[in-house]
Amino acid sequence: MTDITHLPPESGPSLDLSGKDIAVAGQWRLFWLKFKKHKIALASLVVIVFMYLVAAFADFIAPFDPNATNARFTYAPPQGFSLVRDGAFEPHVDQLRMTLNTQSMRREFTSDPARPVAIGFFVKAPQPYHLLGFIPMETKLFGMIDPRPGDSMYVFGADRLGRDIFSRVVHGAKISLSIGLVGVFMSLILGVTIGGVSGFFGGWVDLAIQRVIELLRSIPTIPLWMGLAAAIPVGWPPLRTYFVITLIVSLIGWTSLAREVRGKFLSLRSEDFVIAARLDGMSELGIIFQHLVPSFMSHIIATLTLAIPSMILAETALSFLGIGLQPPIISWGVLLQEAQNIRAVAQAPWLLFTPAAAIVISVLALNFLGDGLRDAADPYEAVS
Repeated sequence: MTDITHLPPESGPSLDLSGKDIAVAGQWRLFWLKFKKHKIALASLVVIVFMYLVAAFADFIAPFDPNATNARFTYAPPQGFSLVRDGAFEPHVDQLRMTLNTQSMRREFTSDPARPVAIGFFVKAPQPYHLLGFIPMETKLFGMIDPRPGDSMYVFGADRLGRDIFSRVVHGAKISLSIGLVGVFMSLILGVTIGGVSGFFGGWVDLAIQRVIELLRSIPTIPLWMGLAAAIPVGWPPLRTYFVITLIVSLIGWTSLAREVRGKFLSLRSEDFVIAARLDGMSELGIIFQHLVPSFMSHIIATLTLAIPSMILAETALSFLGIGLQPPIISWGVLLQEAQNIRAVAQAPWLLFTPAAAIVISVLALNFLGDGLRDAADPYEAVS
């Protein structure tokens, strides 16, 4: 048996601990020491935390009501945001000047540097709102200062109804990012419980559960989602629709986790600590949730982190196809519906690029974070 207290330095990545410290370090300590060596995963963690903070405080960050329309600025292009003007710190955007092209009969917008629109931070909100749903607020992170009639501020442009794309993308993060968390939570409950029972008891229980899992995994995912989503009544309130879509997205996601948990339980159920707990009179469920599940909890966390992007992409695909969430609910998938019209994309490409960029950044960051967590889930690999 290898003595891990006398391993040479070249035997694995440096964990900033002496061999003696590694030998007595706990599982979570080793997990963190290995994870922080993964620079991309650390950077992705910062990005993910930032995006979820944006989603949580969307009402404070978004300068406008995401459903507020302005017929004068339909398909208005993004206005350049500048912090300095004439050598002084003066946040502003250049006002848009609209002209009608008589040949194409389309509106054309040009920037007018001579008419800057002053931008301020922590400005008074156009109307009161409730932060996090229950904190009354009348302040926005940024917005126009003493706007004149006709002034506008479209950081990411406007859509066909003159709605601010930036505000809609920020509010869309609340649905698109939370649906991944809710879906993963449901998958965690189902996967750990059903997979744990299957692997721990074995026999006919394991056989029956595995056949059900194989049946679910054999069904084509997209047609199944489309069929279930199409069965949702059109008149349902948005909140109920949201939870049903989350349930649909989670319907298949738990099966892969259940199989991984089953495999772990099959290898651990005959270990000495499990036999000792059983001889001590602990119940079967107590052994599962107090001993077996915590023994590989870091692996479960890594698996769930990698599952969140799949949940986000599933909701986006369903909403983009028109069988998922529908307006007035705002999600990134709903925003991408605006990009289904090629003419609209040609005239206003920001309708496609802005929500698509938010999806790509969040999915890549979650995948990089999941890779780092997966590498750190077996921390003893670096010192064995």
